Amino acid sequence: MKVPTNALASSAGRRRSDCWRFSKAWILCLFVLVLHGAPAKAQTVVLVGSGSSVPAPLYARWTQEYNKRNPNIQVRYLPAGTSEGIKQISHGAGDFGAGEAPLTDKEREENGLLEMPVVLVGIVPVYNLPAVHQELRLSGEVLAEIFLGDVKTWNAPQIAKLNPKIALPSVAIQVVNRGPGKGSNYVFTDFLSKTSLKFHSQVGVSASPKWPVGVPAERSSDMVDKVKNSPGSIGYVEYQYAVKNNISQAAVLNLAGQFVKASPESISAACKTVEVSRSNSLAASLVNAPGVDSFPIASFTWMYLRTKAADPGRAAALADFLDWIYTDGQQFAAQEGYSELPGPLLAAARKKIKDLR
Repeated sequence: MKVPTNALASSAGRRRSDCWRFSKAWILCLFVLVLHGAPAKAQTVVLVGSGSSVPAPLYARWTQEYNKRNPNIQVRYLPAGTSEGIKQISHGAGDFGAGEAPLTDKEREENGLLEMPVVLVGIVPVYNLPAVHQELRLSGEVLAEIFLGDVKTWNAPQIAKLNPKIALPSVAIQVVNRGPGKGSNYVFTDFLSKTSLKFHSQVGVSASPKWPVGVPAERSSDMVDKVKNSPGSIGYVEYQYAVKNNISQAAVLNLAGQFVKASPESISAACKTVEVSRSNSLAASLVNAPGVDSFPIASFTWMYLRTKAADPGRAAALADFLDWIYTDGQQFAAQEGYSELPGPLLAAARKKIKDLR
């Protein structure tokens, strides 16, 4: 018997919904188990955070290195998406959240939260064109047209104009985007909105955009897998994931009119030009930063914290972890392919943490 297509879609939707509810329930259970563990482990404080998968490899390395330092303070990190990280810390679950979307005024004031930058990230356009061996150039305006579904083939005039020396194939573009609640969505749509009025009006800046075309990838690693396994595809992912998976990245037109490829240096350049004018703001947008060397899709990845802690012991443990992040922890960020915070910004972050105690 043939099952109707809408029934299959409905069934798949229910499975995805059930899976997501199970995932959130599992996160909450882990918070409860860690925060209210067995008496035998009462002398050990286990800090729990959740949030974006963009910095997940970094938090994995940080927990590995930091957990060697003091057996009485341990850290666990659960990649669940930026929006979920903000939601959990807002509701009092866990000790910190993580992500690439700045907090809203309501989240800061009503929920008593603040964001602290921990490292710099770049969200890079990645693609799979086996017949093209040169580096592609793309602008924000053309990327917007691709992700709106207006540019449908790789040899479209808009792409050919930016790449006059490349023989582009007449291949359909397969768009891959991220699901709702993702920090990389926020950064990428911020850039597209700043460079395309049409994208700004039709989609806008959001961690949960309503993409008109494309197939979703749940995690950053899923994005890499889908693009690598789909000739003709294009997506966007954190720079570190692209480098480690040896996937093609496009150079992107920046505000100064230069095509710049992501690198630790070009991502840091974006931060430095913004911070000069913002006097070490800890919540500034680095998207479409000025400067000839600036990669235009750069961002902080933030740690979301409560301004008031109910448990002095946990607050002291979290302060120790933060002190370590802003000193010894930065070297591991560089080793994992992320860009360290500039010196003046590190000093401002340390002062902010000290003032909060």
